[in-house]
Amino acid sequence: MKDSKILLKNIYKKRPEWSHKGDFGKVLVIGGSKKYTGAPRLVALAAFASGADLVAVAAPRRAADIAAISPEIITYPLEGDYLSEKDFKYIEKLLGKFDSVVFGNGLGEKSKKLCQSMWKIKKPCVVDGDALKFVDRKLGPNFLLTPHAGEFAILSGEMVSINLEERKKLVKEYAEKFGCTILLKGHIDIISDGKQVLENRTGSPYMTKAGTGDVLAGICGALLARKIFRGVWAYNISPSILAAEVGAYISGKAGELASKEKGESLLAKDVIGKIKEVVNVNLH
Repeated sequence: MKDSKILLKNIYKKRPEWSHKGDFGKVLVIGGSKKYTGAPRLVALAAFASGADLVAVAAPRRAADIAAISPEIITYPLEGDYLSEKDFKYIEKLLGKFDSVVFGNGLGEKSKKLCQSMWKIKKPCVVDGDALKFVDRKLGPNFLLTPHAGEFAILSGEMVSINLEERKKLVKEYAEKFGCTILLKGHIDIISDGKQVLENRTGSPYMTKAGTGDVLAGICGALLARKIFRGVWAYNISPSILAAEVGAYISGKAGELASKEKGESLLAKDVIGKIKEVVNVNLH
């Protein structure tokens, strides 16, 4: 990422002494299921580590209870083993309390109708996990999709080449088609809003572990909740593509630091534990 330290210093400025809870963003995480219980908690913890003041999880009760192990996380337990269309009215009421949404982590594959309602929301929204399988229309610039190669193949119907130029072309094409920003995760992350194409080269091969994608989604959600576009207009890029660019950098750099210590034993929580060393640039 070009000028990464400058961007981070602009985003993570020294906080005013008279700061209040919520000034630096409130994130709503929507996802989880009976089978995938841990994903929303990882998203929430990554958002907290990335500076969000308040993070809540709306999830089926079992996943909400797992999230509630961390006392900082507010939970909205919902009935059933997975989220469904009947939950949307309740979720819609919650949206007004938050600055950004992270949707889809641990959702499972039985929530197609809920997804179709979620595509109508206007809040800044990171879409990850199973929700990516149900993108079936043009979205909007408030949406940031974060697929890996397999999820991108389902999203687009096309296999992704490891050829960098071909990946760039494909991501740009489908970002334009869906009217949103796409961050294709990989050895080199490719980011596009359908107009410009960016790369991120931080990261480690040890970050193939389950949960690291949830960490990235949480980082991006925190950045969008922070309203990072304020004060960085000189970069002339949208909030979603800026969150993707900076989020990928933070996640990859934290992963590099964690990999040096953990190697093969790296877990997603180890990456979360290193976020502080990346974002606290103005404390060093």
